[in-house]
Amino acid sequence: MPSQVDLDKCIGCGACVAMCPAGFKLGANGKSEVIDPNSECAEKAKDACPVQAITV
Repeated sequence: MPSQVDLDKCIGCGACVAMCPAGFKLGANGKSEVIDPNSECAEKAKDACPVQAITV
């Protein structure tokens, strides 16, 4: 399943970007955006998210 970010939960901390820069970036709204929904590091980003905003 492709990665997704729940923008209602996302707090824009950047943990996902730090763990998986190939898969995520912080958008103009300050929240996470998926740039590669099938990135191999997405599971690490999911685990790093403090508010469980990422599904893989």
